[in-house]
Amino acid sequence: MRDAINAALKDAIKTRDSRRTTTLRLINAAIKDRDIAARSEGRDAIDDAEVMALLHKMVKQREESVAIYDRAGRTDLAEQERGEIEVIRDFLPRPLSDEDIANAVSDAIAKTGAAGLRDMGKVIDALKARYPGRIDFSKASRIVKQKLGA
Repeated sequence: MRDAINAALKDAIKTRDSRRTTTLRLINAAIKDRDIAARSEGRDAIDDAEVMALLHKMVKQREESVAIYDRAGRTDLAEQERGEIEVIRDFLPRPLSDEDIANAVSDAIAKTGAAGLRDMGKVIDALKARYPGRIDFSKASRIVKQKLGA
């Protein structure tokens, strides 16, 4: 993951893509911040799963900023945030479609042997393990409730 980000940064610098360069530098800075925090916990650095979680958090922060800027009529700042979101999403796995989520939930229910709503946690844990960063858990939870509650 880090290598891909650094390679993209070098490419952005060569092509003089300032928005992409700035965003990739922000990503690297956030990763280095987390690495420093991890060292204080006795670990060498954060792993790829933590980098993914960090990227998801960065996207979410920018989406919130876009909403605020749009309400305030600051389309210039909103567009800048949208551009950063695009760059960050290049490094995230593609999310599952609604149909794929429904199929994944059915598979997880079958594999865990879930029989009722009290088994919902097992199903969600199975989904988290199999589809990290690719599934919208609010949608998945709704589907799990429908399938286990019926």
